[in-house]
Amino acid sequence: MAEVRDVLEAQQEDERRRAVRALLRRPLLTPEQPEYKVVRKHAGWLADWFARETGWALYTDTAVARLRKVPVRHQDGTRAAQAKGKVAFSRRRYVLVCLALAGLERAESQVTLGWLAERLLAFAGDDALAAAGVTFTLANREERADLVAVSGLLIGMGVLTKVAGDETAFVSGSGDALYDVDRRVLAVLLTTRRGPSTVAATELDERLAEITAEIVPDTDDGRNRMIRHSLTRRLLDDPVLYYREMTEPERAYLERQRGPLLKRIADATGFVAEVRAEGIALLDPTGEATDLGMPEEGTDGHATLLLAEHLAERMRTYPEQSIPLDELHEQMARLAETHRKHWRKNASVPELTAGAVHRLRALGLIQVRDQIVTALPALARFGFAEAVITGKGEK
Repeated sequence: MAEVRDVLEAQQEDERRRAVRALLRRPLLTPEQPEYKVVRKHAGWLADWFARETGWALYTDTAVARLRKVPVRHQDGTRAAQAKGKVAFSRRRYVLVCLALAGLERAESQVTLGWLAERLLAFAGDDALAAAGVTFTLANREERADLVAVSGLLIGMGVLTKVAGDETAFVSGSGDALYDVDRRVLAVLLTTRRGPSTVAATELDERLAEITAEIVPDTDDGRNRMIRHSLTRRLLDDPVLYYREMTEPERAYLERQRGPLLKRIADATGFVAEVRAEGIALLDPTGEATDLGMPEEGTDGHATLLLAEHLAERMRTYPEQSIPLDELHEQMARLAETHRKHWRKNASVPELTAGAVHRLRALGLIQVRDQIVTALPALARFGFAEAVITGKGEK
C-alpha cells in the first residue's frame, strides 16, 4: 500500500511541475490546449505556490487559466510579440492591438476582420493618437497586413477563433474573415494592478511602473517578501540572474536564503540551478518552459552558435574589451563564406547578424549599447577548446 501511495505522490508532483512549466511558457491557457487540464486539476496548489513565491495571481475557470505575470523589469525589448515569420511587432501594431481589444469589448459574439477595421478607423481619428504620431487609414497593403498580424496574435491568445474566410484576401482587398469572440478570455487579458486610464504619468517607463506598482508593507517581513518575489520572478523569467544587477538588499537576502530559495523553485519546476561566481541560471532539462533556446537547428541557429563561440573566444582573450557591431557583421560574412554550401541561399549577412545578436541579447549572453557589443559572463558556456587525448590506449 505504501508503494502505491509513493507512486501516486510522485505522479502528482510530476503533474504539478508540468503545470508550472506550462504556465511559465504560456501564461494564458484555454481548454483547447493539452496543458489546460493538468493546470485546472492542480489549480489550488498552483495558485498558492505562485502567490507565495512570486506574488503572481492565478485565475482558473472552465474556460481559461490565466497566470497574471508581472515582470520585474520593463525595459527588456527582446520579447516582442511576433507575427508569422518571426517579425517583431512595430509600435503601430501594439497600438492596434490595444484598439482592437477596446473594440472587441463592445462587439457581438462574432465579428469580421472588416468590422474590426472599421472600429480601428474610428478610434484612429483620436487627436491623442495623431499627436503621438500614430496613424491608421487602411489605405495601403502594409496597413492591412498590420491588422492581419494583430488578428493572428489575438487568435494565438484565444480571444478570436476563425470561423471562415481568408486574411490574405483581406490584405489584397478581395475578401474578409469571420471570427468567434471569446469574451471570457478577453476579460482576463489585463494583468496590471491599476487601470491604465487611472494613471496620470505620460512617459512610458513611468506609466509602466505605476500600473504595475505593488503595495509593500513597511515591515521587515513585507520587504523580505517583496525581495523574494523579485528574485524568484527574475530566476523564472530571465535566462540569467547576474549578481551585479542586484541591489544590496537583494544580495544580502540571497546570501542568506539562496539554498532554500533554489530548492523550492527546483522542487516545483524540475529546473536545475547552475550557480556560478557571476550569477545564477535555471536550466530547463525538459524544454517545456523554454521559449528561446541555444543551440537551434537550421541556418539561423548555426550562425548564432558560431557567432557565440567567436564572442566567447574573444572574451577569454580580451576579457574587458567590447566589440563594435560592424565587426560582428564582418565575422558573419566570413562565416557565411565558409558555410555557404550548407546555409540557405537567401540568407543575407545583415539578416543573420541581426537575428544572432537579438537571440544572444534575449538569452542574457551579450549587451548592446550604441552599436557596441559587450559579452556577458554566461556566454563563456558556449566557448569550446580543442579536444585533449589522455591515456595510453588508442582506437
